[in-house]
Amino acid sequence: MRDARPGASPVRLLDLTREPASTFLRAWHERRVRSTAAAERAVRPILRAVREEGDRALFAYARRLDRARLTAATVRVRPREFAAARRAVSREAVRALKFAADRIEVFHRRGLRESWLAREPGITVGVLTRPVASVGLYVPGGKAAYPSSVLMMAIPAAVARVGRVAMVTPVGPTGEVSPGVLLAAALAGVTEVYKVGGAQAIAALAYGTASIPKVEKIVGPGSLYVAAAKALVAGEVGIDMVAGPTEIVVVADGTATPAFVAADLLSQAEHDESASALLLTPSRPLAEAVAVALAARLDSLPRRAVAAASLKRWGALCVTEDLAQALEVANALAPEHLELCVADPWASLDAVRSAGAIFLGHYSPETLGDYVAGPSHVLPTGGRARFASPLSVEDFQKRSSVIAATPAGLRRLARPAMVLAALEGLQGHGEAVRVRLQG
Repeated sequence: MRDARPGASPVRLLDLTREPASTFLRAWHERRVRSTAAAERAVRPILRAVREEGDRALFAYARRLDRARLTAATVRVRPREFAAARRAVSREAVRALKFAADRIEVFHRRGLRESWLAREPGITVGVLTRPVASVGLYVPGGKAAYPSSVLMMAIPAAVARVGRVAMVTPVGPTGEVSPGVLLAAALAGVTEVYKVGGAQAIAALAYGTASIPKVEKIVGPGSLYVAAAKALVAGEVGIDMVAGPTEIVVVADGTATPAFVAADLLSQAEHDESASALLLTPSRPLAEAVAVALAARLDSLPRRAVAAASLKRWGALCVTEDLAQALEVANALAPEHLELCVADPWASLDAVRSAGAIFLGHYSPETLGDYVAGPSHVLPTGGRARFASPLSVEDFQKRSSVIAATPAGLRRLARPAMVLAALEGLQGHGEAVRVRLQG
């Protein structure tokens, strides 16, 4: 792929008009596959150790990877730590958290599924909806604190009426959870919080240890290693999706403001060195202006080192033939976050087939989705938006089919049921119907 990088740009400028976009997409996919495979190799021994040794392995990995000295007596957050967190958070931050919580609750109540029954002559069918009995929330930490992630998961769990909600989040040498994270947990009604993170925390939730009882389902975003761990324990427990590392694709035309686009790319690049930030635009002048804006903004960013590494490894400013090609490449990437910074974003929306969350127009930064818009910011990554959806209240519910037939109803359905059983060569199935007709 031709690299036309300006002199001091912190990110590559790629020309997709001179070589097939498929070359870029294939290389991008192969890099992600290699990263995922390496992460899975790294976490398999951790999962196995925690499954076999429980707390002993859990605490050993917490010490080795996070420098956290934990015991069975200290791994769970105590009531006095919640109380201290309330005192440590400013009133303005408390108001902001409550504002976000209210909007998140309103959004998810709209998606709550209820049980239903449909009665026909002689037979009733329907769906019985029940909450998942217990869920584990993975809240990232270490490099940053994410109170917003607590709200994005705990509130839909509460709306679904989940009976037990356990939360895990990593701590460092101090052994302290961020006050904002604890306050968000308290606001959402979560009191079962453990000071562990990484693949070892996923293993504890999946298999259970003496200190952390297992759950039925694990939800939440995380690093490449957390995402790999979730994928590997799926089946032992339910998972929402594979979510992490974060990513953003901005599709923009010549009407976009370079400073806006650069700020949005950095908003994701600052998360993690493995985060990806891409611009797709038919305007080469815009791409070059964004490169300049990125260099200028990067210098003043507190998390400059993280963002710079992300842009170098997983960033690109791609010049496309036209807007249609930009949208096609975006669909192939199926990104976690997709921004349409174009003159008429609603006209382009119909062309979007795969994205976790879509932000329309120049004044809809991804930041709104992270905090206060209402939909959950826990979204599928790594191209999985092709088949996966954002976290919702439905992830905390499960459904059972209901079937109830009367004798008359059985007679009405019997013949086609027996014919289909015979077609499949399953005589016992047919006899289960026939014996009732003869009785």
